[in-house]
Amino acid sequence: MRILIRYFFRGVRLVLAPFMLMSEKLSTPKSIERSPEQQAQVDQACQQLALYQFRTCPFCIKVRKEIARLGLNIELRDAQLDPAHKQALLEGGGKVKVPCLNITHDDGREEWMYESDTINAWLHRRFG
Repeated sequence: MRILIRYFFRGVRLVLAPFMLMSEKLSTPKSIERSPEQQAQVDQACQQLALYQFRTCPFCIKVRKEIARLGLNIELRDAQLDPAHKQALLEGGGKVKVPCLNITHDDGREEWMYESDTINAWLHRRFG
């Protein structure tokens, strides 16, 4: 019975995935505008960030929309399809849960931030 439930939800995800991705494309807000100098500073700060995500995860979509709204160039790492990213997320963050923002601080320390609302709030405080 458990395997039937698993396959049922996989089927639901397969059916809904194209609609979720299309919805993301259609509803992604326009990014805020900055001067070229300000955008260069933001891009420099974003080099220390990486978002571990699944392409069709609704919470990851929520974070990607905030990234687009803020005009950030954050590296997206697909932890669902790339085993290396999945392993890095497990070893660094302690669990394979997305979305997860990896923040590399100036002193080399890594911070692993989970939960879409927490990530969006941090991004807004830092870059908004």
